[in-house]
This record gives sequence, C-alpha cells and structure tokens, in this order.
Amino acid sequence: MLGLRYLKANPSTHVIQYRNGRVVREGAGLSFVYFAPSASLVTVPLESVDVPFILNEVTSDFQVVSVQGQVVYRVAEPRTLAGLMNYTVRSDGAGYAADDPLKLPPRVVNAVQVQVRSQLQGLTLQALLRGSDALVQAVRKRLAAPDGLAALGLALVDLSILAIRPTPETARALEAEVREQILKRADDATYERRNGAIQQERAIRENELQTEIAVEAKKRQIREAQMDAERSVLEKRQQIQDQELEGRIALERKNEALTELRGGNARREADVQAYALGVVMKEVASVDPRVLQALALGSADSGTLIASAFQGLAENASRIGELNISPDLLSRLMPGKPGRN
Repeated sequence: MLGLRYLKANPSTHVIQYRNGRVVREGAGLSFVYFAPSASLVTVPLESVDVPFILNEVTSDFQVVSVQGQVVYRVAEPRTLAGLMNYTVRSDGAGYAADDPLKLPPRVVNAVQVQVRSQLQGLTLQALLRGSDALVQAVRKRLAAPDGLAALGLALVDLSILAIRPTPETARALEAEVREQILKRADDATYERRNGAIQQERAIRENELQTEIAVEAKKRQIREAQMDAERSVLEKRQQIQDQELEGRIALERKNEALTELRGGNARREADVQAYALGVVMKEVASVDPRVLQALALGSADSGTLIASAFQGLAENASRIGELNISPDLLSRLMPGKPGRN
C-alpha cells in the first residue's frame, strides 16, 4: 500500500538496504518496513552450503583419474560477496533479480578444481591413490588462502575427497599388479612358514640328537662304571687268589722243609737201626744157629714147636724109614681147633 513493504529476514540471512546508492540498514535477521520505489534490498544467505563435485583430471604420469568429493562453505563477508555478485531482491520481494546466486556453487567448484589440478600435476597415480589425505590438506590450505575463497567473501567449512578412481583399464592393471604383489607376499608368507616349520623341525631333531648323545654318554659312563666295578672286583679276587696261592706256596715250602726234615730224621733213624741191627748181627754171627733156634723155641707155643720138629724131620727125611702121624697131632696143628695151645 502506497509502496510500503515489510521485510522479515531469518537469522541466517544478511540484509543490506540501499537508498540512493548508500547503505541505510545492514544486518542479519532484520525486520523492517521500507519504501519499495526508493529502496534496494540485498539478501545474502549465511548458512553453510554443501556442494558435491566430480572432477576428471590427469596426474603427472598422464593417467586420467576421477576425483569425487564435497566442499562445504559459507558466506563470511556478505558485503564483499554482494559487491561481486548480484543478490538484489526483486521489487515485488519474490526471489532474486538475477541468477547470480545460482552461479556461486559452480564457481566454488571451479576454485576447488583449479587447486586439485595444480596438486595433481606433481603427483603420480600411485602416489595420489596412496596419499589422498595429503591432497585434501594441500587443497584446503590453498582454498583458505586470501586469494582463494576469501576473495569471494566465502569461508571454507570443510573439504573431503570421497573417492579417487582411475579409468577401468588402469584400475584393472593396478589390481593385477597389486594382486600379484599380494600373491607374492602370500607365497613369501607360505615359504617363510614352511621354512620356519623346517627350522623348528631341524631344531627339534637336533634336540633329539643331543638328547640321544647325552643318553648314550650316560650309558657309556654307566658301562664304564660297571666295568670299573667289575675290574675292581676281579682285581680283589685276583689279589685274594694270589694271597691264597702265596699261602699254598708257603705251606708247600713248609711241607717241603718238613718232608726233608722227616726224611732226614727217618734216614738218621734207619741209620741208627741199621747200625744197631748190624751190631746185633755181628754179635749173632758168631753164635751157633742151633743155639739161636733153641733160644727162639724156648718162648714159642706148642704149634711152633711141632712145626719146628717137622722142619727137622724134613731135613733128615733121607734117614727116616717110616713116619706115622696120628690125627690128634694133625688136629692140633690145624688153626681154630680145640686143644691147640
């Protein structure tokens, strides 16, 4: 009515009111009445904006990669942005008078692409795939510089790289290379495991051999101890036998000495007896034999006397004509018969 309008902005919208080319009111979340024919309103959103992007770039080794990510920004200097881009509200208050607010996200993406491209020119594909975090840090630092988003009156809230993908052919080649490396590491692990098992088995076998050697050494020591004990027993037994033999030898020597002594005594006794007998025979040799016989018969029994009589008869048989011997006389001569004295 009469060109008067009412504006109520939310807290995340920065409002600038111009009148005759000069700023008469500025702030976030303002509410006021203005005269539309003479006023010019600029509204700049202050909330953060998420802009996804997909960039196709070339690395230093001429490999095409696709970089997918997201940049989050917000307006830090509304007046600076309003001086560079048209955020003027239409006179009827329904939307912007130009499409510049729609051009801001692509401009931010272009700034991100410029920084990403400058970084990729010094990175190979494998370095890029391994160092995406370093790429994010470098691009974020360049965007936060005064000649970055700050030149547009913007502030970087966040930058993230979600994926870096090479072309399908390159990806398959890298997968094959990595697959071969993984298989090689698997083969190396298998070899190391088998080698470790062989080393363990060798160590176990060496321990077993050492144990067997120690057991055999102990057995040899036991056998040597047994042989030493047997040798000691044999030596003791030999000593005992030697002592017994020496005792026997000493006894035999004593027996020899005794025998010689006995023989000498016997010889001396025989010599004495022979000498006595010789003396007797010498004395008897001069005596008449009949005297000796008579002396012998003087102490003889009746049988001896009869026998001596028969001997005399036998000696004088040529002189005897006839001889009669009675049975009584013969019975007296028979041994064991009664009547023999």
